Amino acid sequence: MFTLIKKEGAARRGRFETKHGTIETPVFMNVGTCGTVKGGISAYDLREVKCQVELSNTYHLHVRPGDEVIARHGGLHKFINWDRPILTDSGGFQVFSLSSLRKITEEGVLFASHIDGRRIFMGPEESMQIQSNLASTIAMAFDECVENPAEYGYVKDSIARTTRWLDRCLAEMKRLNSLETTINQSQMLFGINQGSTYEDLRIEHMKTIAERDCDGFAIGGLAVGEATEDMYRIIEAVEPFMPVDKPRYLMGVGTPVNIIEAVYRGVDFFDCVMPSRNARHGNLFTWRGKMNIMNEKYIYDERPIDPDCNCPACRHFSRGYIRHLLKAKEMLGMRLAVLHNLYFYNELTQKIRDALDDGRYEEFYRKYRFALAERVDD
Repeated sequence: MFTLIKKEGAARRGRFETKHGTIETPVFMNVGTCGTVKGGISAYDLREVKCQVELSNTYHLHVRPGDEVIARHGGLHKFINWDRPILTDSGGFQVFSLSSLRKITEEGVLFASHIDGRRIFMGPEESMQIQSNLASTIAMAFDECVENPAEYGYVKDSIARTTRWLDRCLAEMKRLNSLETTINQSQMLFGINQGSTYEDLRIEHMKTIAERDCDGFAIGGLAVGEATEDMYRIIEAVEPFMPVDKPRYLMGVGTPVNIIEAVYRGVDFFDCVMPSRNARHGNLFTWRGKMNIMNEKYIYDERPIDPDCNCPACRHFSRGYIRHLLKAKEMLGMRLAVLHNLYFYNELTQKIRDALDDGRYEEFYRKYRFALAERVDD
């Protein structure tokens, strides 16, 4: 399924074959939490901004409209009219973020819906059943995401439970994929590495789950409170123990610079709500750095957001107009800004792949690791 085409240092250029199409890696997955990217972005738009993989949220779709509803529609691909790969997270991060509303046991987690307060139970089997109803290309194992910093003893117990949950996920997915009524009988499963910021626990857990027959492996529980340097340190510690012939996914990360740095350390898959969330507030990414288009200096600016960008917003509209729309709280302003940021992220990973293909990723890394963090000053 996964072919490692070439390496430059630890950075990897790969290709992942799936039922719903080929994923060229490194790749950024565009986050459509409830089946759409916030800001009025449709599956048609995702094609235009060069999205390879759409990511949706198991917990949110279970709560509303309900995974059974989506199954009746023929699965998430048909429901949102998207024919390329979809990854669904397990719901674990959302469940554990509801810290005041949940109770963890060996069987799973009992928690309260953030919408109406109704009690919901989710464990490994329930997560796999929901994701099977969604019929995503790639499902994520149900795990516990521990907030950083965390107490060492608790983390040690947590990763042991997460491993037991992974075994239950694997067994349940095997059962579900064998059923004639299952929409996607080729659904794949990624296991998740946890261990907070403790290198020994991270390595121990990665060694353990690498023995399981997963289709890929993720590094979870980062970008949730720890310093950026700790995130990079953990990636470097875990990477040597991740299977070479399986995709590697850094969950919930991050900024353009985070992606460049993580690719440099051997990561293949990324996702983050940052491009869409920042865009809705006027914070845009360009090849010269970060821009706040709400600034007064852009009132009369007739230039595109980024002269080097070919996204729908930059092809047709000016900075001054997009600023006006955002100030007026017009949906078109948010839509154009989100389209721009998504295009930038997908273009970023395309340029990373091109640099790896040409054997010049080190040069690319040196050029952009600081430049993309700068503020645009014109």
